[in-house]
Amino acid sequence: MSPLSSTLGGLERAVMDQLWARADGTGATVREVHEVVGTERDLAYTTLMTVLDRLAKKGLVDRVRDGRAWRYTAAASRDRLTADALRTILAPLDPDERRSALRHFLDSCSPAELDDVRRALHDLEERRAAADQP
Repeated sequence: MSPLSSTLGGLERAVMDQLWARADGTGATVREVHEVVGTERDLAYTTLMTVLDRLAKKGLVDRVRDGRAWRYTAAASRDRLTADALRTILAPLDPDERRSALRHFLDSCSPAELDDVRRALHDLEERRAAADQP
């Protein structure tokens, strides 16, 4: 189960996927989301309106008026939401438990995933070193 699975239900995830897919940042109206998600899942327009309203109340989407409709955009990228979910999962653990959980996670990683972790740590160290430069 991914961290996103624990914070988003299946329908919420499908709606967020539609918002994240709009890379131009213009977001989508309920009608535009319904044209894709509603059609694929045979859902009522009002069901998607409720889901988008719930996502807005959770702070996962932002909305602005666009004529008589609301236009919704993801409040954070998929990467940021995943990182926040991981932080939420790890936060209540004491340092030893957190280290152990991270070890178990890394132990289950494939070589390619471990390479991704190494690259991410390297990039982070470089970015922090550059920020420390006068």
